[in-house]
Amino acid sequence: MDWMAWTTPTAIFFVVIASLLIVFSALAIRFPETPRVGVLRIETTRGDRLFITLLGAAFINLAWLALSGMPQWGALIVCLAYAVAVFRWV
Repeated sequence: MDWMAWTTPTAIFFVVIASLLIVFSALAIRFPETPRVGVLRIETTRGDRLFITLLGAAFINLAWLALSGMPQWGALIVCLAYAVAVFRWV
């Protein structure tokens, strides 16, 4: 895997994504989910909301890089607030 720069942040990113998938799979097995309708007026499950959160976080980070000269820690805080909002209201 010489083609990819395996740095510590890269490894942490993939470990976090894998951990989220494992946790959400275990939750789905242990506590079967029922879809709910939120602000978007579509039925979503925990997995759908996780996908929406990850996709939104990617766009937030890209916009942060393009429009701000500030450190990425600020984008992380915005992403966490976005995740809370998605899981609460979507």
